[in-house]
Amino acid sequence: MKIEYDKETDTLYIQFHGVLDEDNLDVDDGVIVDRDKEGHIVGLEFLGARARFGMKAIANITNENLPVEESTD
Repeated sequence: MKIEYDKETDTLYIQFHGVLDEDNLDVDDGVIVDRDKEGHIVGLEFLGARARFGMKAIANITNENLPVEESTD
């Protein structure tokens, strides 16, 4: 999983899988879901991220409760 913030476009992107998206779906104003060819969600894009989350939240993204051991998935 990868989380990226582009300050030029004020866009926050969360990529779940390293798979290219085949299509996307607008699910809310400024929220786009990227899907692969089977329709699985591979990413989320948030437009206007500063207004939606605030820069403090964006700058302080944390990971919690991550498994220590690698899974076989």
